[in-house]
Amino acid sequence: MAGYESLFDSGVTDQELTELALAADPEEPLPEDAIPIGTYLSQVPSPLPLWYMPPVRCSGGRRRWKTPIVLAVVSAFVLIDAMGLCNTYGILSLA
Repeated sequence: MAGYESLFDSGVTDQELTELALAADPEEPLPEDAIPIGTYLSQVPSPLPLWYMPPVRCSGGRRRWKTPIVLAVVSAFVLIDAMGLCNTYGILSLA
């Protein structure tokens, strides 16, 4: 793993990753010092860049007004389905 750290720190292009993948031998046995991917990913700060998947934030108590609205909309669609009706494209009709 020590040899790959400098590779990932400097940034790797898609072309370089493709070349590495095509050059690898799938029949070659794993080295004795191979690290499982789960262990490796738990040691790095983030497997995905922050611009791609930002960390989750706590919603707090400021957005409590959305809960009744979401529940009302979901309940309305469940009721429409339970009555045997269809609400595709906003047009209420028999299913």
